Amino acid sequence: MVLRTQKVKLYPNQTMKKVLDGLCDYRRYCWNQGLALWNDMYDASVILADKKQRPNERKVRDELVANKADWQFQLSARCLQLAISDLGKAWQNFFDQAQPDWGKPHFKSKKAPRQGFKTDRAKLVNGCLRLDKPRGVKTPWFDIKFKGARNLTGELKVVSIYRENGQYWASLPLEVAMGPKAKTGAKTAVDVNVGHLDYTDGQIKTLPIHLQAIYKRIKHYQRQLARKRKVNGKQATQSKHYAKTRAKLQRDYRRVANVQHDLMQKFTTQLVCTYDQIVIEDLAVKRMQMSHVAAKGLQRSMFGYFRQVLTYKCEWYGKNLLVADRFYPSTQRCSVCGHIKQGDDKVTLVGNHKHHTKHDEYICYQCGATLDRDANAVANLLALL
Repeated sequence: MVLRTQKVKLYPNQTMKKVLDGLCDYRRYCWNQGLALWNDMYDASVILADKKQRPNERKVRDELVANKADWQFQLSARCLQLAISDLGKAWQNFFDQAQPDWGKPHFKSKKAPRQGFKTDRAKLVNGCLRLDKPRGVKTPWFDIKFKGARNLTGELKVVSIYRENGQYWASLPLEVAMGPKAKTGAKTAVDVNVGHLDYTDGQIKTLPIHLQAIYKRIKHYQRQLARKRKVNGKQATQSKHYAKTRAKLQRDYRRVANVQHDLMQKFTTQLVCTYDQIVIEDLAVKRMQMSHVAAKGLQRSMFGYFRQVLTYKCEWYGKNLLVADRFYPSTQRCSVCGHIKQGDDKVTLVGNHKHHTKHDEYICYQCGATLDRDANAVANLLALL
């Protein structure tokens, strides 16, 4: 059994909009109260030098539940419990610096563009999402229509609902049974680059041409917002023109994400359906971001998202995924004779100044082979299988 998550857009009526807004505010309130209590408990344990008094998820949750105000009983109890559960996970991740978003948990702001909450009592009824209604609430309750999902089968788990730019979205994780795909006996390697992914059968553009127009609009809207903040200061965010421009900016960001996510999903599905063995690189993306220009290209190429999606799809369908060592010289090694370039002979992002070679050119100084740089890297990765 695996979890398949589908993102859908919600269309609540005015009554349910108030309910969703209230739950978003309540989630933020529970998180901030829990974090403040957690910090107080930790400070007290340090002052008293007593490790037994250190906070944990259970202590903080029980303390908040025992001190609930009357208005809190009008809202879902699971909202508080899931907020404290996520707070406990955030503190666990704080002690693991390998986490991508490593850092100390911080308080949530009501000014954040995205507000949301979680619930594990939601149900799918007649193609609509039904939230749990707390006891004693006499206001009318309605199912919420949504669009953007197909074949919703399986058991519904913890649902995440959030509001962004006046629109409501939900992530529906469904527990379903996934069977292995038919074996093909084929194998391939994928070499990731800024703007494209190369594999044995061709190349996939991760930054299609039609995205350049969207990025151009994004740059225009960012400049407009910066100009408004520079002229009007803190009062800029209160104007209707600022809100309208920010909405356009968020819309274009969402379009870019949708295009690239769709491309990655289709490409990874093609890989696991066509090949049984796949090799990819283990790249140190943070170290590769040498300048703001390189960082922008690397961020837009979505190396991490590609690896994440390909990893869980290989697990779903019983395919073998091999991650090459980070220091494997796939770019410097000749796929014909095995010679590895070193020192001044190495191929860099701009080619090689000593031998006057181009960026996409690989010339072996041992056997004299002239190869395409990306094709040579794919062949070297494929040799690991």
